[in-house]
Amino acid sequence: MPAEWENHEATWIGWPHNTTDWPGKFSAIPWVYVEIVRRLIAGEIVRIIVESSEHERTARRALESSAVDTSRVEFFRFPTNRGWTRDFGPIFVRGVEGSVKILDVQFTAWARYPDYHKDARAHLRAAKALHLPLHQVGARGRGFVLEGGSIDVNGRGALLVTEECLLDQVTQVRNPGMSQSEIEETLRAALGVTTILWLGKGITGDDTHGHVDDFARFVNPRTIVLCQESNPRDVNYTALQENRERLQGLSLEDGRRPDVVSLPMPGPISFRGIRLPASYANFYVANSAVLVPTFNDVRDRTALGILSELFTDRPVIGIHAVDLVWGFGTLHCLTQQQPARAGAEHA
Repeated sequence: MPAEWENHEATWIGWPHNTTDWPGKFSAIPWVYVEIVRRLIAGEIVRIIVESSEHERTARRALESSAVDTSRVEFFRFPTNRGWTRDFGPIFVRGVEGSVKILDVQFTAWARYPDYHKDARAHLRAAKALHLPLHQVGARGRGFVLEGGSIDVNGRGALLVTEECLLDQVTQVRNPGMSQSEIEETLRAALGVTTILWLGKGITGDDTHGHVDDFARFVNPRTIVLCQESNPRDVNYTALQENRERLQGLSLEDGRRPDVVSLPMPGPISFRGIRLPASYANFYVANSAVLVPTFNDVRDRTALGILSELFTDRPVIGIHAVDLVWGFGTLHCLTQQQPARAGAEHA
């Protein structure tokens, strides 16, 4: 699996349609998508999943009303349950010969929600539409449940994951009965990784139960940004401190310790009495920019500054995400990169 900062052919995103994902705020959400697409098309094609011809017309109207160049947008009519493309959408890998394949993994709505059967077929529809082969994951007949937000790679052989998500056998169980060694073997075969860095728990409010892309991310082959909570009384403080201690004892695929850079957490954001998983680590690395969720917080500027120093080859751009995070995810959760074939230029 290539690192996210490597060359993309396209970014996939699912146009919003499920109002229950953002109850009371849905009307604001398509306009956040418009801004995301506007930033993405500067460097790559954007492939948008829509429900129907009418849904496509709705998306086109929104984009065109904001002067977004839709010649850089391709629409795919796949029925879906939700819009969290990172998790149910196609996960792409490269073969040794440079060709691109799609992982044939299962999706069960984070082992939490009952309505996921449309989402579970999205990767199969994408493979058919793009004429790309599927890469079988796990034993035939058993399969393997994997969400894109539960993993992060450096493109050299190292993988970030959490025990809370992938090893849980009690709360939100992805692969019941599978041991840690079996899961590691499957991940190595599926993603071409050699070294798995196990972190502990994720941040509170994350209904995925521990996705790593909400608090720890590779930004280059040797560097990991890790969220840090400065308030010892905050509910996230202990888990993030424990993850920092873990990283200090882990090594990358080359045997060296990773460089760890602290990324602040925004102040707590709640809506209707629910603490939301607001985090600057849920950024998305596109060909032409790094898109970072912002929260009308004094720490926004600090987070953007830190990431700007780490990503010097493309601009770092804030995207307002206070409404978006009411869906329990932001920019990385909504997007999925499709890597270019080896040697291909930017779109």
